Amino acid sequence: MAGKQEEPQQSRLPEVRLRLGAELERIAEQLRSLARAQDQLHDLYEAVLSRDVELSVVLRLIVATAMDLVGARYGALGVLDEDGESLGLFVPAGLSDEERTELAEVELPRGRGLLGRLIAHPEPLRVDDISTHPDSAGFPPGHPPMRTLLGAAIDIRGTIYGDLYVSERHDGRPFDAHDEALIVALAGAAGLAIDDARLYEQTRLDAEQFQRLLLPRLPDLTPFTAAAAYRPASSPGHLGGDWYDALLVPDQACAAVIGDVVGHDLQAAAAMAQVRNMLRALLYDRHALPSAVLAQLDRTLNAITDNPVTTACLARIEPEEQGGWKLRWSTAGHPAPLLLAPDRTTLYLDAEPDLPFGVDPTQPRHDHTHSLSPGTTVIFFTDGLVEHPKQSVETGLERLATLATAHASLHLEDLVEALADKHPSDGHDDMAILALRTPHT
Repeated sequence: MAGKQEEPQQSRLPEVRLRLGAELERIAEQLRSLARAQDQLHDLYEAVLSRDVELSVVLRLIVATAMDLVGARYGALGVLDEDGESLGLFVPAGLSDEERTELAEVELPRGRGLLGRLIAHPEPLRVDDISTHPDSAGFPPGHPPMRTLLGAAIDIRGTIYGDLYVSERHDGRPFDAHDEALIVALAGAAGLAIDDARLYEQTRLDAEQFQRLLLPRLPDLTPFTAAAAYRPASSPGHLGGDWYDALLVPDQACAAVIGDVVGHDLQAAAAMAQVRNMLRALLYDRHALPSAVLAQLDRTLNAITDNPVTTACLARIEPEEQGGWKLRWSTAGHPAPLLLAPDRTTLYLDAEPDLPFGVDPTQPRHDHTHSLSPGTTVIFFTDGLVEHPKQSVETGLERLATLATAHASLHLEDLVEALADKHPSDGHDDMAILALRTPHT
């Protein structure tokens, strides 16, 4: 009898081993997916900490990470609007070009149906059959068929920011508890990443606004026409020392200056404001050659400040006795201005530059002159407009002159904007442009 009872147990051993092996393999795969998830979450957070991505890029990166973690075909991230009751932004992923075309005329989801349920009840939502769920509102025409859904709320500092969704596993199976744990964990990490990205983006916007507030609003320079443009560096949070100024001085001349303080921080921005204000006072108070004004400024800065090295180009456009205008300028280590004649020819006023400020204030400074015909445009700029690591400075200057010729027929404000928008540089440094045009008669 005992032998007959042992036979069934022994015959079931292979089946038990198979089930145990399958379960161990399932656990091993879950451990591997958790390790991949840890790596992906680390990469996500590193991307945010690198400060090289904007918030919109972070949102798309979160969706892509969610889809990869659970093997989903579709994913999306919905951001709540200001009242927190519906979606103000929806970032979908996984749609084919054909599916995007089908949905081109369809309004993005606002947060009704199952999406609305997750907004009203921000706890994980896992649905095996969307069509049978009591909160399902169906899909608009052209929407790809979706049967399964997994969603989790994204919480930032105790406030619901939005929801993360995935749909349709590639293997056709419904989402399981393991998938839910991964998406919930990702939503938590996403909240931290989004919060950092938002704070850094706000810091970048504040820095840019601060920089712009330090730059002057050009006064009425009649009979001259003037325009200026400033573009911050593409690097987030970048503060620069580029600056410009122009004013009419008592002896009927128009003075213009452009400069660049070395550095990309608050110290550079503060030094820029200090230099500009000192120079404006010297220009208005003294009827002196540009070289003399720059020499005095350099001595003053050296005596009472610890400002970084600064480059500048100072010019005066003066009336000539026989009619017409004369440009008189001096440069402290700064790029030469570009002349754009009425016939669209261009000329760089190349001259041996003197030393920048903060190097050796005892060295002499020199003036240069050039006659200007009526309607000539003088374009001052900082090196951020032309520098690119993959080309020489000479190539950048040539491309800038070509741009100026191509847009010479524009109003001066539009010309300056065109040069700033189509610049030949790589955009990794801030750039400033100041343009003055002599009267046509």
